[in-house]
Amino acid sequence: MKIATWNVNSIKARLPNALAWLSSFSPDVVLLQELKCVDEKFPRMEIEDLGYNVETHGQKTYNGVAILSKHPIEVERRGLPGNEGDDQARYIEAFTGGIRVASIYLPNGNPTNSDKFPYKLAWMEKLIHHARELLALEEPVVLAGDYNVCPTDADVYDPARWADDALCRPESRAHFRTLMYLGFTDAFRVLNPEPHRYSFWDYQGGAWQRDNGLRIDHLLLSPHAADRLKASGIDRDPRGEEKASDHTPVWCELDDREAS
Repeated sequence: MKIATWNVNSIKARLPNALAWLSSFSPDVVLLQELKCVDEKFPRMEIEDLGYNVETHGQKTYNGVAILSKHPIEVERRGLPGNEGDDQARYIEAFTGGIRVASIYLPNGNPTNSDKFPYKLAWMEKLIHHARELLALEEPVVLAGDYNVCPTDADVYDPARWADDALCRPESRAHFRTLMYLGFTDAFRVLNPEPHRYSFWDYQGGAWQRDNGLRIDHLLLSPHAADRLKASGIDRDPRGEEKASDHTPVWCELDDREAS
């Protein structure tokens, strides 16, 4: 089973690119972020025509997450537990193809001297609490999405320049490590130890052309999922297309057999 995560940065603006990639790469499950549209405006028909079931948790203009799957989707929740009353659409969780998956769009947190940074850290604390509960189920779980965190300096092209950014601040990294230390595996990093492999390149300053990127999109696997990990990677091709998202898909492949 091939599972991918992709921040599309507006599904309507990137629809031709998204459809082309879905057709060529053909992942079994796709976790999308930053839809920037309400559920009713999501291009469901075009994606369903490619053989995908679709579930969304949308929001006008901002945020929004979705799950696409070639298997039936049984939605467990829209919205992160403990975040009731928060109208930012950043989390959707479902059971599909024998695996529990979640599409996550974690807050950016900038500027750090505003209330956005405490909001980011509080959101991460709620995610840690929920992830601990998911691990107790002893199921294959994939928590995937745009985490807006560079876990280490190896995940950013210029660590000194980004040191005070919310994506690289010690507090953000500490929360991410806490999440990982619960027992999750970084699907990309465990099979690709080389530094400076990125999933995001800003539109400004020729970042893509210079490979001035960040690795902020992650697939975190529970032990029952990690036992089935066969391959993982970053597909850079979509970032080089015209009218591309500033993110590119990150993927992993799990053995279809149940782990012993």
